[in-house]
Amino acid sequence: MKLDLLYGRDGLEVDIPDDIDVTVIRKYPMEPLPDPRRSILDALANPVESQALGTIAGTGKTVCILICDITRPVPNGIILPPLIDTLREAGVSKEDILILVATGLHRPNEGDELREIVGSEEVFNWIRIENHFARDRDAHVNLGMTSSGIPIMLDRRFVEADIKIAVGLVEPHFMAGYSGGRKVVAPGTAYQDTILMFHTAKILEHCNAANCVIQGNPLHDALIEIVRRVGGILSLNVVIDEERRIGFVNFGDIEASHLLAVDFMRKYAEVTVPRKFKVVITTSAGYPLDRTYYQTVKGMVGVIDILEPGGTIIIASECSEGMGSKEFVEAQRLLCRVGPDEFMSILHGRHKALIDEWQTEMLVKALRVGKIQLYTTKLGKDDLKDVYVEPIPSIEEALAQHIKTQGLSEIAVVPEGPYVIPLYREEG
Repeated sequence: MKLDLLYGRDGLEVDIPDDIDVTVIRKYPMEPLPDPRRSILDALANPVESQALGTIAGTGKTVCILICDITRPVPNGIILPPLIDTLREAGVSKEDILILVATGLHRPNEGDELREIVGSEEVFNWIRIENHFARDRDAHVNLGMTSSGIPIMLDRRFVEADIKIAVGLVEPHFMAGYSGGRKVVAPGTAYQDTILMFHTAKILEHCNAANCVIQGNPLHDALIEIVRRVGGILSLNVVIDEERRIGFVNFGDIEASHLLAVDFMRKYAEVTVPRKFKVVITTSAGYPLDRTYYQTVKGMVGVIDILEPGGTIIIASECSEGMGSKEFVEAQRLLCRVGPDEFMSILHGRHKALIDEWQTEMLVKALRVGKIQLYTTKLGKDDLKDVYVEPIPSIEEALAQHIKTQGLSEIAVVPEGPYVIPLYREEG
């Protein structure tokens, strides 16, 4: 049996022996919108718990539009033109519109990469586009603290705009439950200290800081407090299918519209599976998410609910950009030196997380369930010393070894990686 996995830009074909029973787990079928532009314009004119954008906007109003960075496959080339057109028709001048890339603590997106994420040559050449820089203290406004003591410091360009719009892709997220909405604002436009405070082990080790969980999720709750402190933020939310076609769009109040988008996405991304497996093959969702090992961790965590304790996750991720940030590499090296238990003891002792160590923490969360094997073609030997999982030369070879040593006859395969979350539920 041949299966295509999302891997890099071109995909990866895996050949599985015919005598193996394969459960392929995909999103439930989603009907793409027949006319996405029309649907976006309709959403802007008929918002959720807000006035229409054309009514809110007007001459002399300043607008800041947040978009996600290169790590998210947001179809901005389809979304941004009708959004900009609506603002212009309402009288907003192009000089008063800023598109801000909500990078969080990720690196900036520039040049051809910036052009790629904007997705529209007209918008790219006509509208001012800038990156958020989380480490620039003076670029942020201090709005006080959350009830749990997290400083609320956000990009001044966003906070001081008359109209604030977050454009986001709503998909499962392994810490915040679902991406998009409030998450585009923070960590998207937050100062580093804000980001470090809501990525502590105290928050992320909570049982509800997990894929597809919103209710009682302490990270989600902190982010909601932050957007409420700003007030008046609007959100344009989209959902995409496995072929990255838009299946849903809405616009309006950032809390209400985002929750409706989450409710829609749940019906497709949360897939009930009646059993667990000794081996699960998955991915990091291909380009752009699998550019780094840092992002690859999401694919590992995404399948743990259907992995038998002590079983093995085999994950394919190109890692075309390497490991990720230098801070993430340092966290990985710490894990390699001290092991998972001591690593987590160190994290629990921190009042404020160190940059990007939370991704290693999530790797440990997956390792608590079972083993992990990594297939990648872009990490070098020095990189592979720091991954803390087992590198494999091919998925077929690793699978053959499991078949030989375990008498394996059944596996699960999740070709789309963390964009679909299999959830174990007993039948009956």
